[in-house]
Amino acid sequence: MKIAFVGKGGSGKTTLSSLFVRHLAAAGAPVVAVDADINQHLGCALGLEESEATALPAMGDRLPLIKDYLRGDNPRIASAETMIKTTPPGEGSRLLRVSEDNPVYDACAREVELDGGAARLMVTGPFTDADLGVACYHSKTGAVELFLNHLVDSRDEYVVVDMTAGSDSFASGMFTRFDITFLVAEPTRKGVSVYRQYKEYARDFGVVLRVVGNKVQGQDDLDFLRAEVGEDLLVTVGHSDWVRAMEKGRPPRFEFLDDADRRALRLLQVAADATYELRDWERYTQQMAHFHLKNAASWGNERTGADLAAQIDPGFVLREGVTTPA
Repeated sequence: MKIAFVGKGGSGKTTLSSLFVRHLAAAGAPVVAVDADINQHLGCALGLEESEATALPAMGDRLPLIKDYLRGDNPRIASAETMIKTTPPGEGSRLLRVSEDNPVYDACAREVELDGGAARLMVTGPFTDADLGVACYHSKTGAVELFLNHLVDSRDEYVVVDMTAGSDSFASGMFTRFDITFLVAEPTRKGVSVYRQYKEYARDFGVVLRVVGNKVQGQDDLDFLRAEVGEDLLVTVGHSDWVRAMEKGRPPRFEFLDDADRRALRLLQVAADATYELRDWERYTQQMAHFHLKNAASWGNERTGADLAAQIDPGFVLREGVTTPA
């Protein structure tokens, strides 16, 4: 299952995504965690020291390797240099699985031990002054989008992506790459404004969106969220001694997480698992083509000097069981 955590800055989405990763890993599920936020904090939230987190290999810095591997022997892609962030797979492309070893994981992923469980962690890399202007931040998240476009995941496997804050998630088609999106919202007007933006923009793309109310302190907060987001409200969480200890860099073992938080994480997993039956691989593949054509026309063709529409393989549908070249 592919799962996104979104929300405004400071909403707690990184904390909640890290807790969800810990929850899945503790249950023995295969997990790939991806930090696609401008502010790179997921590694530290998963227990890494700051020095370890900053030393993680950045996907954005390894984009040529990622493109070259994923291209495979796809005859529609003349070279790795003509691939952009929305380039879809086709016959001959190399696909990725959650539970395998491949050059992309070798270059970009590191295993993080989590109280007896483990998860693969990948990061886009930190946002720097060099990313301003022409080389915008979304060139970094493009590595994540290519990863998701070429990923074939199955039931009981999980890819958890901590997305960039606010409505920046709509800068490309990456918001359509998930089975379910958890929007973390505080019980404030600003907290629910991102929800309204996300709901409106995602409406036409079949995005499954559920709200996780965070920092909920009482009935008034709960009533506010129910009034603002209605049936999209899945669960709420409040103060957690375990989380406070984690934020200080001294988390207890995960088994001592508060019962209320543990129940909330189980609800998130149940909601994510339920979306498996809703999978529509043909629509998923068509959405890739839709956003690829938009990017090709707006900037991709000019930048690469190629007709990127020709990269779309009309007979190819990404789905479980599809083969990939060695």
